[in-house]
Amino acid sequence: MTMLLQAEGLRQYYPIRRGAFRAPAILRAVDGVSFTLEQGKTLAVVGESGSGKSTLGRMITLIERPTGGHLQIDGMRAERAGRRERRTLRRAVQMVFQDPYGSLNPRKKVGTILEEPLVINTKLGAAERHERGREMLAKVGLRPEHYARYPHMFSGGQRQRIAIARALMLNPRILVADEPVSALDLSVQAQVLNLMMDLQAEFQLAYVFISHDLSVVRHLADEVLVLYLGRPAEQGPNRVIFDRPRHPYTRALLGSTPTVDPARRRERIVLTGEIPSPLKPPAGCAFNTRCPHATDRCVAEPPPLRPVDGRLVACHYAETMA
Repeated sequence: MTMLLQAEGLRQYYPIRRGAFRAPAILRAVDGVSFTLEQGKTLAVVGESGSGKSTLGRMITLIERPTGGHLQIDGMRAERAGRRERRTLRRAVQMVFQDPYGSLNPRKKVGTILEEPLVINTKLGAAERHERGREMLAKVGLRPEHYARYPHMFSGGQRQRIAIARALMLNPRILVADEPVSALDLSVQAQVLNLMMDLQAEFQLAYVFISHDLSVVRHLADEVLVLYLGRPAEQGPNRVIFDRPRHPYTRALLGSTPTVDPARRRERIVLTGEIPSPLKPPAGCAFNTRCPHATDRCVAEPPPLRPVDGRLVACHYAETMA
């Protein structure tokens, strides 16, 4: 398999102004994330709101430059890329946004929305753009007459299909999907997820799938990256993470996921308190203020991300979390 995406120690820090006479505070939205992604595979990035998932997605799609670390896309160093190189890389990486109602221009017809990436990034003529747009519309399960309609005339699931079609117009190699089904009904979620899996098989796409819904992640992902306050808590193969989670935070997320299968039900771990502010993360392990197993060592010493039982986990006591 071809390695399409490599990240090493990615960081994204934001200075936050606190007034004319105080130094800016530093918000560490993403703080040292590393991973790899092969062609045809799916990396799921999971965690609570504020964990840094969407910020990581914006760095991968080159919407934001990383504060630090290295990002390699399809063999090219993205953080060093100049204007021309970034233009090329943006064609290789496209994004599907969470809100199918807000991500499509309500003043433009579907055909115009689909052809717009080709107008901006290629020299294709109008007839070629029109033909490619209709072909892509058919691949996402919509009919030819939909090409001349406006977004408000479609359901949420249909709009997300249009958004997926638009993201594929430039034949990208990597698709970043930021909560792409969270705004949809459950039955429609399944249809869109099955469509994404079919498109992945057809085009050999690599997916970065950002979600807080672990039931969706179990269905779709090959690798799982669990973030907490911008730092990796646990990462590894899907089956390993779901069958034997080793980090207390991962165990709490899995325990809170509803399931009708008695064999998959887990002990529910109730986390106390709110997620701490990324402006002032706790000393030691970032999870120590909410962890039911925290000790003095957790407060004093940050746990390294280390291999345990077939995955990487940032917990001093990962071996005991069976």
